[in-house]
Amino acid sequence: MTIALAVRNRLAAEGFDVRVAGEGQDALVQYGSAEPDLVVLDRLLPGMDGLEVCRRMQAARPVPVLMLTALGEETDVLVGLGVGADDYLTKPFSMRELVARIHALLRRVERAAQLAAEDTVIRVGEVEIDTAARRVFVRGAEAQLTRTEFDLLRRLAERPGQVFERDRLLSDVWGFSEAAATRTVDSHVRALRRKLGSDVVRTVHGVGYALVRR
Repeated sequence: MTIALAVRNRLAAEGFDVRVAGEGQDALVQYGSAEPDLVVLDRLLPGMDGLEVCRRMQAARPVPVLMLTALGEETDVLVGLGVGADDYLTKPFSMRELVARIHALLRRVERAAQLAAEDTVIRVGEVEIDTAARRVFVRGAEAQLTRTEFDLLRRLAERPGQVFERDRLLSDVWGFSEAAATRTVDSHVRALRRKLGSDVVRTVHGVGYALVRR
């Protein structure tokens, strides 16, 4: 609980209304009653782990989730993104970066609501993106993307074939740009490939990523 209390104190100082849960089941109970705008969720919780908590939260009512993890392995990160986490921070982390990530994620939620009003369908090869409904289809079958995965795909789809540098994607999608955070982009691209197909996003080594045109 030491980290949770430190996070609560810092976020409260930033003006957020914060609730703390010490275990998974308690988190689900508070989630149902408080209906928060965002959840900061530890990957390792006593009882029900953070992955299962995240999965149940997203099934009940989709919410932006920032996952905290001490597990730096790529597979653990991808599993977290796969159950609905929008972003992640690996421990140890700075409170400044945590606050920046939270603000950026909340800005993306607000921006997504604005973009949804545009009612645009983008088609790139076998991928169809319904921006109003925030739904993605590959060869007619719907792919379940997290909020961040959708925003990343949409940004790449706005300029199919164009190579986006990691720093630019961080700025455009996440709302901040820090060299140490470029691995976040890599993890989300891998999650997209797992859901859409390995050949949908092309890697330009040493530069960044591009959506493949066909």
